[in-house]
Amino acid sequence: MGIPKSLLLIPLVLLIAAGIYWLQREDPVPVALFDVERGTVELIAANSRAGTIRACQRSRLSMPQGGRVERLLVSEGDRVKAGQVLLELWHQDLDVRVEQARATLRVRQIEQQRSCDNADLAQREYLRTQPLAQRKLASAERLDQRETDARLGKLSCDQAGATTDQASAELRLQQIMLDESRLRAPFAGIVAQINGEPGEFVTPSPPGIPTPPAVDLIDDSCLYVRAPIDEIEAARLSVGQPARISLDAFRDQVFPGRISRIAAFVTEVEKQARTVDIDVLFAPLPENANFLVGYSADVEIILDQRALATRIPTETLLDGNRVLRYDPKSGTLVEQKVTPGLSNWNWIEVTDGLDPGQRILQSLDREGVGDGTKVIPE
Repeated sequence: MGIPKSLLLIPLVLLIAAGIYWLQREDPVPVALFDVERGTVELIAANSRAGTIRACQRSRLSMPQGGRVERLLVSEGDRVKAGQVLLELWHQDLDVRVEQARATLRVRQIEQQRSCDNADLAQREYLRTQPLAQRKLASAERLDQRETDARLGKLSCDQAGATTDQASAELRLQQIMLDESRLRAPFAGIVAQINGEPGEFVTPSPPGIPTPPAVDLIDDSCLYVRAPIDEIEAARLSVGQPARISLDAFRDQVFPGRISRIAAFVTEVEKQARTVDIDVLFAPLPENANFLVGYSADVEIILDQRALATRIPTETLLDGNRVLRYDPKSGTLVEQKVTPGLSNWNWIEVTDGLDPGQRILQSLDREGVGDGTKVIPE
């Protein structure tokens, strides 16, 4: 008895179905995976626009009086000490006035000495006449005359002293005016710029009309970064908070700092861009860093920190707090809901939904990848 034809068709149908499945099956998509790990996650506030390196002390020095430049004692780039003379105006006329005031003071001192000596003599004569008058050896009129002479001598001495003080003040005034013909460094620093050459005339700035400074002096031993922070972040900032500073001129380097000042007002650059300026000091300033005032800089203020947190790269998180977790048993991606914690541009803390060692999709720009997609790790 033969096998029914219907039973012979079953293996054929199964073979055809398997062939169709094989031909239509999807090849696994090669993807990059990230191993969920433990590490530090920080909540940071960053500047909204580029900050600028500034000096703690910078003076654009101008002469308090006008005149012709007689001597230029420094060059741009020179390091100077506090009190060092940088520039001198022609001052021969002031030298003569100082000498004249000094001679006048000497004359007044001599006159004071003579007046006071006469006053002492009149006082002694009065004291000698007193016992003579008591013994009736000198008349009352003579005693009265001696007393008057002593009193007038004292007044004359006091007047001569006041005249001497006046001459001394005049000498100090002339010396101050002479010193104003010399421009001195108010602090130690580096000469950034000079406006003026010997023989040129310089004039002080009229009120409300700025003129170029004679010397621009910078103290580069103390530097800080002034940067704008979005007003939303400003409420969480406080003086003394730690910060990180990065500069375009020193790529791949990060320098420690701390907030030294928070502005007391909001700057309105545009209607929708309101910021608060903060100052971040280098703490400490690196030795031999050769930072230049005016360098652009970025700051990151550390608001909160978690150590040994379960973390994933920020770019791996999908909308709705989802990630695509790799299931090694099925070789597919599985959508996984997570609970995020602290986050920044680089890392997100995961408080629930993932464990260290699990693997998630790292690159979200691969087409055709989603929940249930068969993948092969690269």
